[in-house]
Amino acid sequence: MGFDGTKGKRQCQNRPFPRLRKPQSGVYYPTMPIAEGRSFDFLPESDIRTDFLETFPYSGEKQFIVYETNEFSCVCPFSGLPDFGKLIIEHVPDKVCVELKSYKYYLVSFRMVGIYQEAVTNRIFNDLYTALSPNYLKVTTIYNTRGGIDATCSIEKGQK
Repeated sequence: MGFDGTKGKRQCQNRPFPRLRKPQSGVYYPTMPIAEGRSFDFLPESDIRTDFLETFPYSGEKQFIVYETNEFSCVCPFSGLPDFGKLIIEHVPDKVCVELKSYKYYLVSFRMVGIYQEAVTNRIFNDLYTALSPNYLKVTTIYNTRGGIDATCSIEKGQK
């Protein structure tokens, strides 16, 4: 009798359990299952709309500006499933600031793009640094827990 209480083939949600293999330690454990069935389409990174970013002139005193949103999302290119997270932009402008409506449209363009979490942080940092040429810029992404793992990515450059 199998460990699932049935005779013969072991079943898990109407499909056989993965085969057990014996590692060098002598302890048996199941092999990694292969993803089957459903898949989701996603867009390539080239579909991120940097052309949406607009700026306006800034000539005031040195100031520290923070933009935060809990509504950021993109797609994991491994699973095709959505990644949701918080995005924090901290910067000290030099000559220009980002126009917030254009920034929101830019962020929405990530929604169906397949891109790894670390690459998102790097991409947003590079796009904003190119558009703003700030004295200081920090981009932090804090993703919702997936598979029991919390992920926070951050890139920083310049002087506050």
